[in-house]
Amino acid sequence: MDKQADDPFYGLNSGATHIRVGAEGTPRFYQFEGPLLRLMSDEGYQLLVRGDQHAYLHSQPDGAVTPESIWVHRFYDYAASTFGTSVTAIPEEFDLEKAAERLYDFVQLVRQKTGAAKVHLVAHSMGGLLARCLIQKVSRTADSRTGEPRRPGSELVDKLFTYGTPHGGIAFDLGGGLVDWAMETFGPSGSDIFAPDRMYTYLTPGASHGDDPPPGWRPHEIPPEVFDARRVFCVVGTNAADYGLVEKAVGPSSDGLVHIDNAYVRNAHRAFVHRSHSGRYGLVNSEEGYQNLRRFLFGNYQVRAELRGLDLPDQPSGASRVWQAEVRLAVRGLPTVMHEQRAAHYCPIQLNQESARHGSAEGDTGRVHLATAFLLDPVNGQGGRESRPTLRSRYTLVLRVFHLVEKSGRFFWEDHLEQVPDWEDTLIVDVGPRGSYEAAGSQAWVAWNSRVPGSIDDIDPIAGEPCRMTEDGEDLHTEIPMPETVRPILGSNSRLRLTVSRFG
Repeated sequence: MDKQADDPFYGLNSGATHIRVGAEGTPRFYQFEGPLLRLMSDEGYQLLVRGDQHAYLHSQPDGAVTPESIWVHRFYDYAASTFGTSVTAIPEEFDLEKAAERLYDFVQLVRQKTGAAKVHLVAHSMGGLLARCLIQKVSRTADSRTGEPRRPGSELVDKLFTYGTPHGGIAFDLGGGLVDWAMETFGPSGSDIFAPDRMYTYLTPGASHGDDPPPGWRPHEIPPEVFDARRVFCVVGTNAADYGLVEKAVGPSSDGLVHIDNAYVRNAHRAFVHRSHSGRYGLVNSEEGYQNLRRFLFGNYQVRAELRGLDLPDQPSGASRVWQAEVRLAVRGLPTVMHEQRAAHYCPIQLNQESARHGSAEGDTGRVHLATAFLLDPVNGQGGRESRPTLRSRYTLVLRVFHLVEKSGRFFWEDHLEQVPDWEDTLIVDVGPRGSYEAAGSQAWVAWNSRVPGSIDDIDPIAGEPCRMTEDGEDLHTEIPMPETVRPILGSNSRLRLTVSRFG
């Protein structure tokens, strides 16, 4: 606890000078200032500490503090031994529910002094569970000091963003490294915090330590009547190798500490990035994490990319083909990708499973989600950097489709070509005004890279005419036919649908 308490902003001020680039992940120098500094420079936020942020807030009249401000809940301080009696008379054993109660009080204080109706919560690792405890249990439980009911979390919190949070728990039975880490960080009972049975007690109103969850209860689900999972974004790390010794206990399909399948809330937005849980190549101190954070908090529109009409080839006799897809989402002007699911990172999209799982009653069995992006205003999206002659933003979605052959429960490699996909292409999407500085009226131009002659940098917008959008309730969508070369694999009616929704 003392180590965490020594950091004035609990790591949210940390930046980085390393990124991994290329197929081999070669380290390169790149300065990322850290999320706090970037929120201040890009969005005009203020960090108002004044020696003691609690004391400063209490000294201000109600509604006098700017809502565009950043506050750090220092929940470890009460368990630290380095402050004498200035924080608490005796250091406490860490208690997640008590920390969440203090977070509730802190949120209420910030709302009172800023006049903001709601706050955004941004959390790393266990901080995300603490935020969920506030939303799911503390805010729905009467205050033990007064007996008065608390305000529901959905009335206090607008959006929740988590980096590497173990929403589905952490398995501690795979090696001593994890147990030692948890005991060092949280005390003798620390390894219990991430067990699903224990998570049930601090995520469920009325539950007490020792209570068993009912059948079917899952720690990574937020009840829809409690908080809308569409207001949650989870950054999932896929780089286990750069984390350290604990990775050997967790395995490669993780960020080194949290397994990929446990790092997101069900039905929430998520992005997979090749970063580790923390450290030199960590999630919080990454451009990838920050770009997803900024767009989720301040983006005006949400765009969902899906495969539709997927109709995979029939299975061969005596074997089965496992079809997988890799996807990479990038934005012009950034040295990193926003979202990346690759087989090499142990997280490709399983096309057979996903198409069957999301089949519709109309017989459209091939609906597979690929990625979600949140769009900043092209003018504000420059973040203080030199503006381009055209204010259009460019997004690219790289798709690779490949298959493995399975016989008797094992993969066979006789006809396998490593790193050679059955099909690969890139969808290029330009978003912005039709003319060079038009005041309003953003449109979208789309094209497959295989259909674009020459260098794509020389063509802007990427197509001659903007795509036609179809109204679908409050949403707009357009469908782009898949290239002919991949239709024998994905189906003659396969297409990529982009759905645009207002978001704020």
